Amino acid sequence: MLNARLYMAQRLSAMIMIPLVFGHLAVMIYAIQGGLTTAEILGRTKGSVTWFLFYGTFVAAVSVHAAIGVRVIIHETFSLKGKWLEATTWLIGALLLIMGARAVLEVTFA
Repeated sequence: MLNARLYMAQRLSAMIMIPLVFGHLAVMIYAIQGGLTTAEILGRTKGSVTWFLFYGTFVAAVSVHAAIGVRVIIHETFSLKGKWLEATTWLIGALLLIMGARAVLEVTFA
């Protein structure tokens, strides 16, 4: 049952990430082709609730997706099981979420 839930959580997070990845790439291409500087880009994102929600959702989806993926790699590589595998998965997910949230806050509101 747990494996089915993790499978579905990873697929759902991938479905959320797909349009966000394309959106991010489109914005990056626009910024590069437009010759925007880092300061100009940050000037456009500061105080923007839209960019906060966009990248905040992106970070949450990536944190879930990556933690589950790394869980599988750790299990297959190191044969880690049970509570240690659970704890490692939660730790990785939490670290990714915290680091990503800090970056999003810095780019949008700090």
